[in-house]
Amino acid sequence: MTFQSPWWLLLLLAPIAIIVAYVLVQRARQRAVVRFTSVDLLASVAPRRPGWQRHVSAIGMLAALVVLVLAIAGPARQQKVALDRATVMLTLDTSGSMQATDIDPSRLVAAQTQATDFVNTLPEGLQVGVVAFDTTPRTLVTPTTDYPQAVDAIDSLQVGGGTATAAAIEASLAAIKAGPPSASGKPVPAVIVLMSDGAPTIGIGDTAAVASAEAAARDAKAAGVPIYTIAFGTPEGVVNVQGQSIPVPSDPATMALIAQDSGGKSFSAQSAGELKSVYDQIGRAVAYQVRTVDLTGLFTGIGLAAAMLACCAALYWTQRMV
Repeated sequence: MTFQSPWWLLLLLAPIAIIVAYVLVQRARQRAVVRFTSVDLLASVAPRRPGWQRHVSAIGMLAALVVLVLAIAGPARQQKVALDRATVMLTLDTSGSMQATDIDPSRLVAAQTQATDFVNTLPEGLQVGVVAFDTTPRTLVTPTTDYPQAVDAIDSLQVGGGTATAAAIEASLAAIKAGPPSASGKPVPAVIVLMSDGAPTIGIGDTAAVASAEAAARDAKAAGVPIYTIAFGTPEGVVNVQGQSIPVPSDPATMALIAQDSGGKSFSAQSAGELKSVYDQIGRAVAYQVRTVDLTGLFTGIGLAAAMLACCAALYWTQRMV
């Protein structure tokens, strides 16, 4: 729990001072009673007073003061709330290098398994879309809350040729833009989760592949769509092409540039377990938001209830309120 106006907590010194004064007054009263020479005479002239009960109302009022001071300080707590109508575009690399078996049983199969788990753990109401890319991008599922449709698309992935990362980002942005706006008319919050094992190999037009990918990332930033990149694979990855072993190391550096240019975050995974952990982190980041819940009303109600109970206790045991 936090306080939005913590300087008001200095007022807690007042009830603390009152507690100290109350204790001192009670001790002084006890000493005065002991100095009275005739206990029998004291019992006959002094009214009978309740014992411990007479302290209940004082304790209740002090508790009320403390709680009301806390209320003035603006108590609040952080609450994780599932985003409604937000869009997550899964943009998955299906280039030939995804056949590499440095991750068991292969990069593609491991990526499919973890992407499926990711979709299945998303909260209801979130929209998910799927774009696959190799030589060209393919929008398999436009943003939808039909998660089984997205899972079926992920299960159907097959490897192809090159790595058209820039075109895949642009296709993802187009799919997000084509979705319906929010009830307020504003664009729906969206992110792209880009999973790839290697550097881009195909650019847009005459622009080099990496430069095209960075330009697409800047387009995403301009659209307010951060890209969460996952560099998947190990430096030792190889694929067999016509009997030749061709190295296909992962390229976390380029993926980090794409994330940075878009205002997103970059991750690396060199095993299925690490990929699962990355998806878990991304899920917490993109599927939920933290909201501040104001507890002032709750604390005020508790303070007033404590004050009323203190008054009732005083009337019951001492027939007076002060």
